[in-house]
Amino acid sequence: MAFPIKVCSICSEEFELKPDKPGFANRCPECSVEEAAPPATKPAKDSLQRKSESEANEARRQAMRDLLYRKDS
Repeated sequence: MAFPIKVCSICSEEFELKPDKPGFANRCPECSVEEAAPPATKPAKDSLQRKSESEANEARRQAMRDLLYRKDS
């Protein structure tokens, strides 16, 4: 049984699309290898940013509590 012949969307080379091929179906095995990306790190937050986020989160929680558990008058 022959495998379907595909054309790589990156380098335009033909390749056989085999079952259990790692990567994308429209890329050849060489182009499917992921580039080594530097790990994304979160920027450090100062105490003022953390406090404002904490206050905003508390206000959101309070608003949700009020909406969910309010008594109908």
